[in-house]
Amino acid sequence: MQNKLKKTYKFAFKTSLYITFFLTLLSSVFLYLLHSIDTLYLISFALFTYVLSFIVIQYRVERFIYRRVKKIYDDLTLLESTSLRKQPITTDMATLTEEIDKYARDKKLEIETLKVREEYRKEFLGNVSHELKTPLFTVQGYLLTLLDGAIDDKNVSEKYLNRASKGLERLIYIVKDLDMITKLEVGDLRLDIETFDIVELVESVFELLEMKAAKKKISLMFDIDYNEPILVSADKDRIQQVLSNLIVNSIKYGKEKGTTEISIENLIKNKVIVRVTDNGEGISQINIPRLFERFFRVDKSGSRKEGGSGLGLSIVKHIIEAHDEKIYVESEVGVGSEFSFTLEKAK
Repeated sequence: MQNKLKKTYKFAFKTSLYITFFLTLLSSVFLYLLHSIDTLYLISFALFTYVLSFIVIQYRVERFIYRRVKKIYDDLTLLESTSLRKQPITTDMATLTEEIDKYARDKKLEIETLKVREEYRKEFLGNVSHELKTPLFTVQGYLLTLLDGAIDDKNVSEKYLNRASKGLERLIYIVKDLDMITKLEVGDLRLDIETFDIVELVESVFELLEMKAAKKKISLMFDIDYNEPILVSADKDRIQQVLSNLIVNSIKYGKEKGTTEISIENLIKNKVIVRVTDNGEGISQINIPRLFERFFRVDKSGSRKEGGSGLGLSIVKHIIEAHDEKIYVESEVGVGSEFSFTLEKAK
C-alpha cells in the first residue's frame, strides 16, 4: 500500500512544484515591473501555492483515477463476480494492469477449456449415437422382417428373434456401462472395501473367461506359481470387473494361440502391482494417451466385429482411481501390451 501512495504523492509533488515555480516566477516578474519586490512575500506565496496545489492535485487525481478504475472493475465484474472484488480497488496503474492481464489470461484459459470440452461433448454424443444405433437398427430390421410375414416361418422367426435378442443384450450392456461410468465420475458409486486374496480372484476370472480364450486358443496363465495368498484391501467386485475387462481386451486383440499372463509383484512396502500382459496386436504410441477415453477404439472396424461397449477401459480407469490407485500402459505394435495397476496390501 505504501508503494501505491508514494507513486501518487510523487505525481502530486512534482506537479505542485511545477505550478509553484511557474506562479512564483510570474509573481516575481509582476512585482519587478511594479518596482516592489518583497522576498518574504514571494516565499510565503510559493509555500502557500505549493501546499494548496499539492492538496488539490493529490485529492483530485485520486478521485479522478479512482472513479475511472472503479468503472473498469465494475465492467469486468459484470462478467466475473469473483475475480476482482476479492481485493480492494487500487488506483495504481501497474497493479491494475497486472490484474487485468491476469484476468485476461484466466479468461483465455477458460475459453480454451470450454472449447476442448465442447469438442469432447460432440465426439462423445457422436460415439454414443453410433454405438446405440447399430444394435437398434439391427433389432428394428429383424422385427420389421418378422412383421412383414417372416414370423409365419418357424425356422426364420426363431433365428431372427435370437438375433434381435442379441441386439437388445448389446443395448443393455452399453446402457449398464454408461450408468456405471456416470456413477463413477460423479462419485455416486460406493466402494465396499474388504480384504481378499488377489491370486484367488484372478483364478476365478480365468475360469469365467476360459471358454472365450479357448475360441482363439489363447492361454490364460500366471507368470509363476503363487502358492501363498496375496492379500489386498479393495472392493473385490470392482477389482474383478477391472481384471475381467483387461483380460477380455487381451483376448479380443490377442493373436491366435497367444498368451495372456498375469503377474503380481511387490511395488513398495504397502503396495502390490498387478500386470496383465499379452503378445497380441499391440497399440501405437499415438493412441495410448486416448485409450481410457469413453468409446475410443484403436481399430474401429475390428472393435465393431469383436463387440463390447467401448467403455471398458474407461470404467477400469475410474475404478482404479476411485481406490486412489494408479493404472499404467506399455505397448508396442506387433509385440503386445501390458496394463498394470496398483492395489493396497491388507494390513
